[in-house]
Amino acid sequence: MTEPPPQPKPVITATRLVAALCLILPFVATLWVSSYARPTPAFIGIPFFYWYQMAWVVISTGLTSVAYVLIRREERARRSDGPEGAA
Repeated sequence: MTEPPPQPKPVITATRLVAALCLILPFVATLWVSSYARPTPAFIGIPFFYWYQMAWVVISTGLTSVAYVLIRREERARRSDGPEGAA
């Protein structure tokens, strides 16, 4: 009976930590309701509670894009430096 090849251990890099922070930050900011559950300051007549949440929709899109680009760039670099890329 042959043993399966060993699985590579997950690699934790600074890039992956930054990407994880980009993905976690919107959850923390929107789940911490007591930080924004108030009517002031209003923006163009919209209470803070509403425009804060809508602002995080835009911010989350940007942070998710940053995380995607970082991980994609790291994976591309890893593939070109790995044994498969040397052939």
